[in-house]
Amino acid sequence: MLPTDALAGTGPAPAHPDSAGPRPGTAGLRHFPFGPFPVADDEPDSEETLELRLPAEFLGLRAGATAGLLDPIGTWGAVTTTAGSFQLLPVQLDRDLPLVHRWMNDPAVADFWELAGPPHRTEDHLRTQLHGDGRCVPCLGVLDGIPMSYWEIYRADLDPLAHSYPARPHDTGIHLLIGDAADRGRGLGSALLRAVADLILDRRPPCPRVVAEPDLRNTPSIAAFLNAGFRFTGEIDLPGKRAALMIRDRVLRDAL
Repeated sequence: MLPTDALAGTGPAPAHPDSAGPRPGTAGLRHFPFGPFPVADDEPDSEETLELRLPAEFLGLRAGATAGLLDPIGTWGAVTTTAGSFQLLPVQLDRDLPLVHRWMNDPAVADFWELAGPPHRTEDHLRTQLHGDGRCVPCLGVLDGIPMSYWEIYRADLDPLAHSYPARPHDTGIHLLIGDAADRGRGLGSALLRAVADLILDRRPPCPRVVAEPDLRNTPSIAAFLNAGFRFTGEIDLPGKRAALMIRDRVLRDAL
């Protein structure tokens, strides 16, 4: 992910594969159907998320039924990028587990995602999201017909991350890893990050911002986010890492 570069492939130097990669208790491993996560607020009229409890009608949602949380990502379609035609496709375990498992066992990726090991470890991680309430959707990134990256698109305002910054309703987060070493370090990360952030803003009108929290040590990943139109808003402490909070604002998308 880029750490979120386990982007490995984003940035000026070989980026660590996790640019926005999860660590235990942080983004990739924390999108479980647990909650609520109320956030204290001293200003009743502020834009911060005041209550992270999901409406009761959403609590029983299963894989694929993401309306109202993340929308049907599989219908978002392909977009043209500087690297080619790109599309996000929700993971299908029987089809995609071997590929994602191989990527997770790449030492550069494993250092950030911490999902290396037997296939069941990757499978458990994916299944938790696929059988959750739809607040996080694991996807393959397909470039010119070839699966080459793994993404997690998630509702940041319904995630424990919202405890660490003034989240707004429908803030949407991303994690990313570039799968193969040959695709890393040549600018793909920045191009795809910009494309996916634009895709989220285009397909999710209520979303005011796209957010990410790459490991602060992963400077290539942070550079990739900056090159993709994100801005660095500060450092935050998350379980297992100190992160850079990166935000791409809808209102600034044409300026950055």
